[in-house]
Amino acid sequence: MTSGASIADLLVLEPAERGHGHEWLMHLAASARRRRLGARLVFAVHPGLAERLRRELPQYPDHQPIVLPITPREVELCNHRRLAVSGLARWWVMRRLLKVSGIRRGLFLELDHLTLPLALGLPVGSGRSVSGILFRPSVHYDREPGLRLAERLRDWRKDLLYRLMLRRGAVHRVHTLDDAFPAFAQGRYRSGDKVVELPDPVFPLVDATDADRELASRAPADRVVLVLFGVLTARKGILALLQALAQVDSPASERLAVFVAGRVDPAIRETVHAACAALATARPSLWFHLEDRHLGSGEIAGLVDRSDAVLAPYQRFVGSSGVLMWAAGRGRPVIAQDYGLVGRLVREHGLGTTVDTTDAAALAGAISAVATHGAAGIAKPERLSGFAVRRTPEAFAAGILDPLERRSEAPRTLENRHPEPVTE
Repeated sequence: MTSGASIADLLVLEPAERGHGHEWLMHLAASARRRRLGARLVFAVHPGLAERLRRELPQYPDHQPIVLPITPREVELCNHRRLAVSGLARWWVMRRLLKVSGIRRGLFLELDHLTLPLALGLPVGSGRSVSGILFRPSVHYDREPGLRLAERLRDWRKDLLYRLMLRRGAVHRVHTLDDAFPAFAQGRYRSGDKVVELPDPVFPLVDATDADRELASRAPADRVVLVLFGVLTARKGILALLQALAQVDSPASERLAVFVAGRVDPAIRETVHAACAALATARPSLWFHLEDRHLGSGEIAGLVDRSDAVLAPYQRFVGSSGVLMWAAGRGRPVIAQDYGLVGRLVREHGLGTTVDTTDAAALAGAISAVATHGAAGIAKPERLSGFAVRRTPEAFAAGILDPLERRSEAPRTLENRHPEPVTE
C-alpha cells in the first residue's frame, strides 16, 4: 500500500471494557498511523476503555482515531447477559452512530452478539454496511467426541442464524479467527465467501521491567512453574484447576509452583477463595499464589517468561484464546482443553498437550506429568515460533483495513478531540 492511500471511513463498536478489544483497537490504530491513512477511524467504546485508549494512544492529530465513549445505558444493554438483548442493543447503537456520523461502514469486534438481528435483516441504513469478527463459530466441530445435547442445540441455532445472516446485503464481511471455518462456510452457506480468516494476533513482545518481574520472582527457583492468567471466570477453568491441583500426588506437588493471576469474576470469588484455602490444607507442599487483580502486559510477560508452561484449562470453550497467543509468542507450551479451536490448534501445531479439562483427574494427570518430567517434551520451540510468526498485529490489522482501501477520493482528516456526546 502506498503512503497516503485512503480507506473508507470505519466506525468500530466495542461496548465491553475487558477482553481482546483494547489490544485489537491498539493494533488498528498503530497500523493506520504507519500507513498514514487519511480516513476517519472512530472507536465507539465503553467509557472505561475510552479513557484508557486516550491515555495510551500517542497524539498524532492527522492519523489518530476518534475515541467516542458510548453511554452508560448503552453499555448496560450491550453487555446484557441475554444474547438477544445484547445483540439488539449493539445493532441499535451501531445504526444510530452510523447515521449521525455519516460513516457508511461499521465493524463489530464481537459479531457473535449480532447474529440474531442481522439474520432478521434489521436495517443499518441505506447505503451502509457492517462487518465483524465472529469469535466463537462452532458449527464445524460437530464431530467432536463427547458433544453434548446442549452443544448440538446451540450449533443448530448458530447454523440457522449464520445461513440467514450471510444472505443479507448489509453484511459485508465476516472475519473469523478460526482458520478452518471459512472453507466450511463456503461449502455450506450461500454467500459463504463473505467469511474470511483473520489472524488472531500474537501480542507484541513486551520488555518486562524489574518491577514487572517482581510477582514472578516470588516462585521458588527449584520448581516447575505453571501460570494461569487473564480474567478468571469459571469458563476460564480456575475452579477446575483448583480441583485438579488438590488431586496432584504429593511427589509432583513438591516440584510445582503455580501462579493464578487476574481479576476473579465476582460471581465466583468466594468459591475461589474457599477452594484456595482447601487446597492449602490438602496439598501444603504445593507452592500456590493467587493474584486477584488486573495485570499489566509487562507483568504478564514476566510471569510467562518465568513459567515452564502456561495453563489454558477452558471448560468447553469454542473460541480463540489470547492466552494461547501469549504463550506461543513467548515460546511457552500449554496444557489446554482438548475441545474446539484451542484443542485443534494445540494438536495441529504442536503447541503443548491437550486433555479433557472438565475431568479433574485427567487435568491433574497432565499437570503431574509436566511436574515430573518437565515441559520440554510437550512442545518444540520451533513449532511455537512457527505458529506465532504469521499471526502478527499488522496481519490482523491488514485483514480489516486492506479490504476497505480506496484511492478514488482525497484523504480526509478530523481533529482527534474529545467529542461531545452524539445525539439524534
